[in-house]
Amino acid sequence: MSSDLTIVLLSLRVAVAAMLMALPIAFGLAWILVRKQLRGRFLIEAIVSLPLALPPVVIGYGLLILLGNRGPFDGLAFTAFAASLASAIVALPLIVRTFVVALEAVDPRFELAARSLGANPWRVLVTVTIPLAYRGLLAGTLIGFVRALSEFGATIVVAGNIPGRTQTLPLGIFTRIQAGDDAAAYRLVAVSIALAIATLIVHDLLLRRGGLSGRRHRAGFGA
Repeated sequence: MSSDLTIVLLSLRVAVAAMLMALPIAFGLAWILVRKQLRGRFLIEAIVSLPLALPPVVIGYGLLILLGNRGPFDGLAFTAFAASLASAIVALPLIVRTFVVALEAVDPRFELAARSLGANPWRVLVTVTIPLAYRGLLAGTLIGFVRALSEFGATIVVAGNIPGRTQTLPLGIFTRIQAGDDAAAYRLVAVSIALAIATLIVHDLLLRRGGLSGRRHRAGFGA
């Protein structure tokens, strides 16, 4: 049971770290896609969506090249950082898509009004845009968090399956299935399902209360 707790706590730490990596990038990309008229918009959308199209193992292998012994960031492979980075990358497209919907729901006239009153762009962002979009932004964070918690393929390639260091919930379940320890596997599966359901319930409530549930079909880029 103590090893199960270690796995759960490590998984939560990895997922939180992944969100800290992904959220600033996701918000910046979503803001550019919504507020800027760019000729290269399609290219940005394609790059952002790429982790959804690629097998996670490919993402993990690419990270292993960068973080492994022969890569420019030698020594970072097979660490919790590598697991968090892998989770951040696979979660990023989902976060960006939800953030795009949230920002599209903000009436730009409020932002223009604040600018006309002398607020600089940073102040408008902090005092107008984010408060109006916060439910959708939080919902995107939650959906990214639950995706990070469930990441397996990229993580096992770049971070390995090291107990106490990189063995997250999916890897712990995989290990116990391989070992034929069904009871331990069932416990971790139950925890994984409980975390996912709780997060998705809160996510759905935020979308509904924020008036975004009717816009969820627009979460695909180019909508």
